[in-house]
Amino acid sequence: MRLEIGNFYVKDIVFGDKLSFNEGLLTINKEEAITYLKEDDRITDIDLYLAKPGDPIRLCPVKDSIEPRVHVDGSPLFPGYEGDLKRAGEGVTHALKNCCVTVVGKHWGGFQDGIFDMSGEGQKLSLYGTLLNIVLVMDTNEEFERHEQQKKNDAHRRAGCKLAEFIGQCVKELEPEEKEVFDLEPVIKRDPEIEKLPSVVYVMQPQSQMEELGYNTRVYGWDMNRMLPTFMHPNEVLDGALISGSFMPCSSKWATYDFQNCPNIKALYHEHGKTINFLGVIMANLNVALEQKERAAIYVAQMANSLGADGAVVAEEGYGNPDADFVGCIVALEDAGVKTVGISNECTGRDGKSQPLVTLDEKCDAIVSCGNVSELIELPPMEIVLGELEALARDGSSGGWAGDEILGPSVREDGSIIFENNGVFCGDQVCGWSPKTMKEF
Repeated sequence: MRLEIGNFYVKDIVFGDKLSFNEGLLTINKEEAITYLKEDDRITDIDLYLAKPGDPIRLCPVKDSIEPRVHVDGSPLFPGYEGDLKRAGEGVTHALKNCCVTVVGKHWGGFQDGIFDMSGEGQKLSLYGTLLNIVLVMDTNEEFERHEQQKKNDAHRRAGCKLAEFIGQCVKELEPEEKEVFDLEPVIKRDPEIEKLPSVVYVMQPQSQMEELGYNTRVYGWDMNRMLPTFMHPNEVLDGALISGSFMPCSSKWATYDFQNCPNIKALYHEHGKTINFLGVIMANLNVALEQKERAAIYVAQMANSLGADGAVVAEEGYGNPDADFVGCIVALEDAGVKTVGISNECTGRDGKSQPLVTLDEKCDAIVSCGNVSELIELPPMEIVLGELEALARDGSSGGWAGDEILGPSVREDGSIIFENNGVFCGDQVCGWSPKTMKEF
């Protein structure tokens, strides 16, 4: 399967009369974009803003980020979710780089919604503070979940995906500055020299724990709670087959942008034919019941063996209950003779002294840590807030609180904030973005 992604590097974004891209300048007709999104009658209030690196802007509650793209053949950017079902991962896709569509709630947030800054110390905590953001701030009539800690955020998520594709149309007919080609041969029809190399499979565990449909990561529009682990071509992941879910403490989340640009997949692609034989992706799931977790681990190990994998990399979206899926999967792979490296964040408490994962095993002897979700963060006031800062403390955010006997409220009267790393939007960057390092004391 061959995927060509043509990249257009955005240097600046402005609002103007016509949607266009010219010599690095992306121009968006704000009114046209808003009118297009208002076709969804669930949206009651909507506006567009621009947030650029260095701006004195704080965004909260953030729900998803998506890279603007378009399929040159006119097929849906997110098949099965927004548009007809069609296989992703082949053909030509055009992408606007260095920028993203970021969706923010005008008022209401929840457990799964986060925060990031465009400048200052807070900017360093999330990849998305370094990008040019087209910020969609909106409210909906979904009263049934307004005051719920967990929200499906369906109208928000769909609006973000629609806007990303809408903006991507401006480069559909243009010649890209750079072309990335992702071309992975069928597993059993590879060059003998490649087959001599260690064979590696990438196991992804997106969030899928909510048994009620609508909260979880979607694959081709299908709720992942209703699937078993399956083998996928990495191009499908990079080309719109997956949509970020709306259930997970926010620093642990994988945004849709993370799937579109997954650095772990790109790194394995880069080494294919050089140091490894990259077999592809086993798309696993995260479950609630122990039997479901064990069943998924058996499936993953069986597929790895059937593919002939010598090694595996397992990446987990989340912590706590999902740690049982993560550790169980690694143990099953090791028992099957597949040398495995895990990638996850950890929950070691505010003092860093607690057990990092809910469950552990001696066979998990190679794990990359992406940081402690409980680490306290304190940030000064920011001049501009897009959304509603109070959501960090008011709406059950995984990182904030209304009051603490010692620390007080997360949101202070002067606009400064104190909260746990949990609340940073996609801050732990398990998909491969993380700049964090370990120190030995």
